Formats: sequence, structure tokens, C-alpha cells
Amino acid sequence: MKETSATRPAAGRPADPGRPADPVRPPDPGRPAEPARGAVPARRAEPQAAAPPARRARRAAPGPAARAGRPDPAALGARVRALVPSMTRSMQRVAETVAEDPAGCAALTVTGLAQRTGTSEATVVRTSRLLGYPGYRDLRLALAGLAAQQESGAAPAVTADIAVDDPIGDVIAKLAHDERQTLADTAATLDPGQVEAVVNALAGARRIDVYGSGASALVGQDLVQKLLRIGLIAHAHADPHLAVTNAVQLRTGDVAIAITHSGHTVDVIEPLRVAFDHGATTVAITGRPDAGIAQYADHLLTTSTARESELRPAAMSSRTSQLLVVDCLFVGVAQRTYDAAAPALSASYEALAHRHSPGR
Repeated sequence: MKETSATRPAAGRPADPGRPADPVRPPDPGRPAEPARGAVPARRAEPQAAAPPARRARRAAPGPAARAGRPDPAALGARVRALVPSMTRSMQRVAETVAEDPAGCAALTVTGLAQRTGTSEATVVRTSRLLGYPGYRDLRLALAGLAAQQESGAAPAVTADIAVDDPIGDVIAKLAHDERQTLADTAATLDPGQVEAVVNALAGARRIDVYGSGASALVGQDLVQKLLRIGLIAHAHADPHLAVTNAVQLRTGDVAIAITHSGHTVDVIEPLRVAFDHGATTVAITGRPDAGIAQYADHLLTTSTARESELRPAAMSSRTSQLLVVDCLFVGVAQRTYDAAAPALSASYEALAHRHSPGR
């Protein structure tokens, strides 16, 4: 009889008990398993393209305490001048008051200082922390130490800003005083560990790029000509386009240095960011360590400035402290590379000696 759908065994019907079961072949470990009947075969995985190298994480602007530990009492005035522009109005009143009268403020409780400055206790504590102290108690101890230092030394003879009608003799005296104070403040705020790390990076660098704008560009040129005289390969870039196109060529083992007093100069930040993204060791020389440039700097070297006045903006007075940092870096590198630096300096001096002879 012809088999019909009515007489065909239904799917899933038990096997005939009289019929022997088919032998089960063990799977071949070297042979891929066959897909089940009716199943869609799995698509062969395409080879993945290599992932691009991860970009370096940007550095968060560190707090003052994290950068240099608890500051020296002698550096308190310098820290106040450096950080006041980034403070709120109420915090500025607290910071300026403690800097102007450390002895009087050292005798005040946190409540007393808040009342004297017309602020709150919380503002006093926040200001203390921003200046680098764990709390107000630590700031009071520093103020007491600063007051003792001031009492043991002579008070500065010149404290007034330069006026339009000042005689030239007074101008000379005031500028000399401000320059001395700027250098002392910068020396007090510089972190020796950061300076040493930058010196080591420069001494072993394949190539060094320096970025600056305006007066800071002149400081960058000064650093580069010093490094060239001891045999290092260094370039100064004042043109922002050339700075960026050169920064693209940097890599691990190179060093990029940005010089900016404000820390917000776009023409200086941009090439440092590019150098940072390409793996170079990056350095920022700035008077505003909490500014935007800090996130692209592996090392921060903080400068100080004299009091700002109508006739002498902070950007002008910053050059003095920047040149001090440049000299510290140069001398440090010359020490590390003395065997090569000394002959190079001698050769450069001899090459130019005839140009400075009296008979010329």
C-alpha cells in the first residue's frame, strides 16, 4: 500500500523496539561540529582592526597641598598673590588679610577671623585649604611663624606702588625692591622635586620644544639658546601654527615646555596639548598652577610676580620669575651633563670670542 500522510509515522514517535539503534559516532576533536539541520550557520568572525593607542589621561589641576606639601610660612605671601585671582571675593578678603597682618590674624580664632573679614567660618577653612593647609589651625601656626620671621628681620623700606609723578630715583628703588621680592617668592614656591624631575627629562631628551607668547616667548628663546650652547637640540616657537605642527612630531622621550603667566593663553595651551597627546613629557611654567594649562602638564613650575600696578602689569613683572626658573633648569641640566656640557660651552665661547675682542 502506498504510504500517505495519514499512514506515515509521526515525528517524535518512539523507535521500533525491534530495530537496533544506530551506532553513535564519537565526535572528532579535530573536526568542527556540524550545524543542526535547518539551522543558519554562524557567520565567520571578521578580524578586528587594532585599536588605536589610548590617549593619555588629562591631569586634573592639583590642589596646592597636593603639589608641594604644606607650604613654608615665608612663601605665604607669594601663594596669596598667585592664587587670589582664582578665589571668590570672600576668600580674597581672608587671604589678603592674613598676608597683610600675620601677627594679628595668628591671635584670632576661626570665628574671630571670619568676623574681621566679614565672611563665614566655612570660608576661612576653605581659604586655608586652598593656600595649602589642612585646616585653619595649621594656617594659624604658619602665620605665627611668619610673624616671628618678620619681627626678626628688617621691614622693607619701600612698599608703595609706583605713582605717575614719582621721581626716577624712587622708581628705581621701588622696582629693585619688587624684583628682589619676586625672586624670593619664586624661590620659596618652587618645588625642588618638580624642578629635578624636569632637569632629568631635559638632560635625556631627544628633542625639546618651548612655547611662549609675547614676553613669555622671549623667556622661551633665552632657555633655548642656553640649551643649544650645551649641545641639546631645542627649538623655540612663538608662532602658534608652527608650534602645533612641530608638536605633532614629538613622541616619548621628547620634552615640551609651555611658558605662560596666566595659564590660559590658548596659543600656548594648544601645542602643549598636542605634545601631551603624542606622549612627550610636558612642562608648564606658570603663575597660575590651577589654570587650564595644568591638565596637559606632567610637571608644574610655579612662578611669582610683584604687586600689579597701573604702570607695571603682572604679565610684565612675571618675566623676572620666569627667567629665574629658566636659569635653574639650565644649571641643573649642565650639572647632569657636565662631561658633554663643559666642552660645548667652551667651544661656543671660543667661536664667539673674536666678536667681543677690544680691537673689533
